[in-house]
Amino acid sequence: MKAYLAILRIGDYRLLWSALVLNLLGDGATYAALAWITVEEAGAAGLGILGVCLTLPVIAGGAVVGPLLDRFSRRKLFIYDSVFRGVVVALIPLLAFADSLHVWHLYVVALVYGFLKIIPLAGTPAVLPELVPADKLQAASGLEATAMGAANVLGPAIGAGLITLSGAPNVLLLDAATYLLFAFLISRIKAPMGRPEPAETTGDAPQRPGWAPVFRLIVRDRFLLVLTLSFGAFNVSAGALVVALPWLAKFEFGSGPGVLGLMLAVMAAGELIGSLVSGAVETSEKQMLRIGVFQLLSGAVLFFLIPTALPWILLGLALNGILSAPMTVLGGVVRMTRVPNEMRGRAMTLMRTVMAGALPAGSALGGFLLTDSHYHGLILAVAALAAAPGILTVLLFRRTPFRLGVTAADDQQTRNDTVPSAS
Repeated sequence: MKAYLAILRIGDYRLLWSALVLNLLGDGATYAALAWITVEEAGAAGLGILGVCLTLPVIAGGAVVGPLLDRFSRRKLFIYDSVFRGVVVALIPLLAFADSLHVWHLYVVALVYGFLKIIPLAGTPAVLPELVPADKLQAASGLEATAMGAANVLGPAIGAGLITLSGAPNVLLLDAATYLLFAFLISRIKAPMGRPEPAETTGDAPQRPGWAPVFRLIVRDRFLLVLTLSFGAFNVSAGALVVALPWLAKFEFGSGPGVLGLMLAVMAAGELIGSLVSGAVETSEKQMLRIGVFQLLSGAVLFFLIPTALPWILLGLALNGILSAPMTVLGGVVRMTRVPNEMRGRAMTLMRTVMAGALPAGSALGGFLLTDSHYHGLILAVAALAAAPGILTVLLFRRTPFRLGVTAADDQQTRNDTVPSAS
């Protein structure tokens, strides 16, 4: 806990973390509300569409947003995005009050949410090195993941409670308010969070804009490439669960939104525990090996979801959350360390877009299989797909150390310096 107390003493980081908690709290409640309205109005097929609408636009959003994070003030992008999405989300309860709400309205809000989600998703790790020192990045990454876990524990529970008390559309009022609070707290951060200044480059090759140098950085750096692809494969399972859990609550258990909220909260509680523990641990030379082991185990425990009995499903979700959260925390340190600041917005966007782009594939797969009630086949497929890349990561990085503060460019320069001159 000392590591967390130390990082929370940094005022700017405390503001950012508080803003994330509030924003994610509203998002957790909103997902429960959107999913419940959709499953009642359009069934499993509608859930599949909603899942795709929430996740697929992240890919298109990444192509637009990535360069913006390296060309304009990151502070202003955070604020403008938050205010705009807050207004869009508030349209749902307004339409409900006017008795004009239709399912396609939910899909449109989900599309806007998915398109702009990459701004905080990639922008937060892009600005963290500006707010905290390098030796505290793991604690900062751990608290970022903890914010997600803590908010997701309370968010679905609040959403389920509000659905019961006042109806699902009203839950979106909470999310709209948290967007505005997020914008206000970001405006209070003292650090510039402005347009990043280009770093000095060696030789006579200037730093190039656009996506080409970012692609080269990730493809040529084994750390970044393996993280991006293996996490993308893992996220197929997460996308499938977006559809599978509401389907279980509605059609397998025949229950109300409370059971959906319980399953989401149990998984988020597991993520919270995993984030707290991993963020407090010091960064290790075996960082990548640890990530591989966690991915292997977190994918394997999804097999607990095969029996359609609530205790087994809750156990599998809890273990999956506990084991998957350290992947995010440890991987975040690797990414933030190995990418230079002037490329961090684009690189974080590209990596997280690839990873998040796997979510709609899982949602589409879940909607397709669950339409014909092929639940067991879905779980077998996603569990195997989630666990397999962990084995590859373990094999590739058994003897490859991770060094804090060493970027991919530093590694390349070291290799160049060790090559004998031709003269």
